[in-house]
Amino acid sequence: QVPLVESGGGLVQPGGSLRLSCVVSRSIFSSSAIGWYRQAPGNERELLARISAAGSTSHEESVLGRFSISRDETKNTVYLQMNNLEPEDTAVYYCAAGRSMWYLATGQVDVWGQGTQVTVSS
Repeated sequence: QVPLVESGGGLVQPGGSLRLSCVVSRSIFSSSAIGWYRQAPGNERELLARISAAGSTSHEESVLGRFSISRDETKNTVYLQMNNLEPEDTAVYYCAAGRSMWYLATGQVDVWGQGTQVTVSS
C-alpha cells in the first residue's frame, strides 16, 4: 500500500475553493502527524498546516483564515480545505507524515506523498 496518496487538485478561478484529500495508510494515520505543504516553481517547499494523531491542528500564518486542515478517522484521510484561492496559491501540494507536530515543523518528514497540482487562474 502506498503510504500517502493526494488528490483533489486542479484548475480553479481566483476566489474559488478546492478540497485536497490525503489518504493515509492505517498504520501511519493512527500514529503520525500529517502535514500539508506546497512548492511553487523556483520556491522552497513550505509548510501550510499540520494535524496530530489526536486531532490537534496548527496553521501557518500565510494561510490562516483561508485554509483549514481536518481528518476523517473512518476514511484514514486528511483534508485541506482551501478557500478564496489566489494566483499565488498555484503550486504542487503535498501531504507528509512525521512523528509529531514538532517533527513536521522542523522539517523532519518520514514520508511524502506524490503531490497534486493546484492552479489558480482566470
